[in-house]
Amino acid sequence: MADRRPARGNTTKSDEGENDNRARADGTRRGHSRLTAAEAGRDALRQVSELTAKEAEGVSGVSPSDDGWTVTVDVIEDRRIPSTSDVLATYQAELGADGELLSYQRVRRYARGRGDDGTS
Repeated sequence: MADRRPARGNTTKSDEGENDNRARADGTRRGHSRLTAAEAGRDALRQVSELTAKEAEGVSGVSPSDDGWTVTVDVIEDRRIPSTSDVLATYQAELGADGELLSYQRVRRYARGRGDDGTS
């Protein structure tokens, strides 16, 4: 049976569309497809961690905005012993529809184990 895949360099329209939505090896995406919430969260986590030079703890919120996504990322600002006294920070990141970081800012700093109202 003949191989139905196009020869190298020859792609069909469906192949091009499929390839446009795949992430490149460097983490960027081709095409103009909108990110999913999970992709936006991962992108923001990575970018905030790189810019702050702090270890990311996780994503605590993702919501769509007019131009892309608003993502809330928690990072470890200061490691302490015991770890229950670590100082954490929450950053709010704004991403474009393509995953590009448009802005970010620290919105909260707190000790691990403290509730939102500052109590244990």
